[in-house]
Amino acid sequence: MHSGRIIFSQLMEFLPSHEFNRCVRRYRGNYKTRGFSCWDQFLCMAFAQLTYRESLRDIQTCLRAVRSKLYHAGFRGVMARNTLANANIQRDWRIYADLAAALIAEARKLYLNDDFGVALKETVYAFDSTTIDVCLSLFPWAKFRKHKSAVKLHTLIDLRGNIPCFVHVSSGAMADVTSLDHLPIEAGAFYVMDRGYTDFARLYRFTQGLAFFITRAKRDLDFTRRSYQTIDKTTGLRSDQTIVLCGAKTSQRYPVPLRRIVYYAADIKKRFVFLTNNFDLPALTIAQLYQCRWQVELFFKWIKQYLRIKAFYGTSINAVKTQLWIAVCVYVLVAIVKKELKIERSMGEILQILSIGLFEKMPVLQAFLRDSLTIGNNTIHNQLPLFEF
Repeated sequence: MHSGRIIFSQLMEFLPSHEFNRCVRRYRGNYKTRGFSCWDQFLCMAFAQLTYRESLRDIQTCLRAVRSKLYHAGFRGVMARNTLANANIQRDWRIYADLAAALIAEARKLYLNDDFGVALKETVYAFDSTTIDVCLSLFPWAKFRKHKSAVKLHTLIDLRGNIPCFVHVSSGAMADVTSLDHLPIEAGAFYVMDRGYTDFARLYRFTQGLAFFITRAKRDLDFTRRSYQTIDKTTGLRSDQTIVLCGAKTSQRYPVPLRRIVYYAADIKKRFVFLTNNFDLPALTIAQLYQCRWQVELFFKWIKQYLRIKAFYGTSINAVKTQLWIAVCVYVLVAIVKKELKIERSMGEILQILSIGLFEKMPVLQAFLRDSLTIGNNTIHNQLPLFEF
């Protein structure tokens, strides 16, 4: 794979070119383009993500500084700030959304047998959203409050590998619970959500779709207990009940029984009340699955720290979605490389190393070896001493 090629070129080899070309043809991405293809656009934006570029001018300056290496990195077009800006505005963001879907399918196969802390064969997803504040005058389409705009990412991650499987980009005004209408439901899978997604009409869709949900109950929940299970209070469990909703509206929106589990976390001295439509798993396992929901919070914190999603290179809806989907592509691509090459480093360390070594000529695996930078023990006898005593 190496043969004198730079790391950036080797990294892009893990991208399925046939899938990329299929996505471009599907949305006619290269129609009437002159010298700057969708591939050039993707490479520029991927470079910006991997090296933490701040703006379009920053991208242009840094790429022109390594002009002699761009051809070997796969670039064929001439990189100019206005050219990239126009490409982000005009070329359909769905090209990169579909590419991300193809990469996600490949990554999930690689992480299929990974352990996420709970011994469970079924797929477990965590669903949540994060808000990115933007300027109201520059992003009027993303109006959030009277004097504020925001872009919201509604994200579903597979807990095996923390792979984002579904991403919906909206303005900050969109309620979190509304995003459940866009969520694909997979039969037999578990969906772990916070209390903000408690809408019984929408939760009933999971039951009808033969999927399971785990969420927290609101304090004013009106219900009647039908039965209960014996529990071991030394584990932190306080109750395991089968209930039916009694509210005038909730009883119609969710007409079948629910399972209500109360758990006390002694380490943080907090009481949790969980609702689920699964009656087979042990109550303690349900509590452990909800604890794994924090993986999606860590995922948001991670991508905001290591990828460029807190500031945007363009202000249009298409430019914002293009940047966000390419960021997802880069994240999943690095996850694939980590698994394929069996790199024993964290995702954060991998991105930090890539940020300073993209244009180095060495095997990509060698860059991540912990002892790759070693200082020899050979003594240089003709070196004069700096200080004499």
